Amino acid sequence: MIESTADLGLNGIDLTIVGVYFVATIAIGLYLSRKHDNAEDYFLAGRAMLWPFIGLSLFASNISSTTLIGLAGDAYSSGIAVYNYEWMAAVILVFFAVFFLPVILRTGLYTMPEMLERRFDYRARRYFSVLTIFLNIVVDTAGSLYAGALVLKLIFPDFPIWQMVALLAIVAGIYTISGGLAAVMYTDTIQAVLLVVGSVVITIFALDKAGGWENVLAQVSADKLSLVRPADDPGVPWPGLVTGVALLGFYFWCTNQFMVQRVLSAKNLDHGRWSVLFAGLLKLPVLFIMVLPGTFAILLYPDLPRADLVYPTLMFDLLPVGLLGLVLAGFIAALMSQIDSTLNSASTLITMDFVKPLRPSLTAHQLMRVGQVVTFIFMVLAVAWAPQIENFGSLFKYLQKILSYAVPPVLALFLVGFFWRGANAHGAIATLVLGTLAGIGLFLANEVWDLFNLHFLYVAPTLFVFCALVLVVASKLSSEVPTDSALVFTWNPASFAEETRELQGQPVWKNYRVLSVLLLALTAGIVGAFW
Repeated sequence: MIESTADLGLNGIDLTIVGVYFVATIAIGLYLSRKHDNAEDYFLAGRAMLWPFIGLSLFASNISSTTLIGLAGDAYSSGIAVYNYEWMAAVILVFFAVFFLPVILRTGLYTMPEMLERRFDYRARRYFSVLTIFLNIVVDTAGSLYAGALVLKLIFPDFPIWQMVALLAIVAGIYTISGGLAAVMYTDTIQAVLLVVGSVVITIFALDKAGGWENVLAQVSADKLSLVRPADDPGVPWPGLVTGVALLGFYFWCTNQFMVQRVLSAKNLDHGRWSVLFAGLLKLPVLFIMVLPGTFAILLYPDLPRADLVYPTLMFDLLPVGLLGLVLAGFIAALMSQIDSTLNSASTLITMDFVKPLRPSLTAHQLMRVGQVVTFIFMVLAVAWAPQIENFGSLFKYLQKILSYAVPPVLALFLVGFFWRGANAHGAIATLVLGTLAGIGLFLANEVWDLFNLHFLYVAPTLFVFCALVLVVASKLSSEVPTDSALVFTWNPASFAEETRELQGQPVWKNYRVLSVLLLALTAGIVGAFW
């Protein structure tokens, strides 16, 4: 067990590198605060972002500190099947680029709940906003603060957890409150580069110390190097992979405000599409630079007491002075990216989905100020909750699983409502009410009362099918006919055909469909190699 900073081998050079990173991120936020004066600038970076920045920001926001620890830890304890969540993102983002993204960008949305209001009614919007805010603050932000504080406590053992949490939240809060989405995305770009560099460095050192790839293949059991697992696998059973992982991935990448908000800032549709495909491409190397190091650790540290110690152990045991500071800065960068993303998106939801409808007379500048105040309030709430996770570990595990029980009603509205023009507001409300009740009932039966043991990757598709049926039946029983403005948010085959004709005149390297096919082929090659 690591007891002190000295045991970690951390010295002044490493601490200086980390300190410079903190100062630089705050400086960027303060500098960018001078460049916006209205809600669109603050919440959507003026809708002028280019695809590389959006793609890197999506990647950095997804790979949080908890993800880094979790990927390596799962590979160490149960195998590389955890990578299924990563490659599936590439498939989902191709689906997003082809179908949903054109509608979302052309209609000028601020938030994803706003799409539900315009497709159904205001009740669906309010429901999804509240759900997203709860998950963003209580699960995502607080969880990232706590995970990051645990690592900082290894470096500064004399400081209590709450002080570490407060430090991280204050730094992220300063540049997020000051600079808005632009500050979040530009700092995310730096953080993504740091994250990748740090992960590559750890992989090289770990693989070398493990004796090379041939030695890993010879000594690690084949099942721990297999992506596709049996139907009764406790980690990622293959039926759950093609249903549960895909559904939860669609929620995360295509409807979750703190991810989609970056794409809403795109300069135009082309930049939006290139950005999500770029993010999908960035997810593929995660197997080699974030998952497999956990496999190498099986040979290097066979007796670790907990799997979540794998990534910190790799950092502090393998890296020399200077490089350790760089990689540690990358680790903190991953943490900061998750915090700034959730704070900014939750602020956007409150401001645009609740304050603006209630106070339509507010100017764009006043809405921006409201967003800054709300960001600060959410920062305080996350700081207050995060230390409690230490005392309520089992509760937090339930909160992590709650996604499978909570989001299927919303997924039914987005997916069925987008591809079936007959879905209406009456069906949507019935779906939200009955789907929520079914989710609560299944959660109590499965997680609290232990009446049966249904894997959470089977929970999501089970509830989704139920909610889809409710939406179809309730819509058909109602005489309501969706308006033309509502049907704008459904898929139109005629528009797809027109787009096909437009793409014929584009160079191959700019044609997003060609790029999508190449991304899917590369994904299939990696999955096939580790089948």
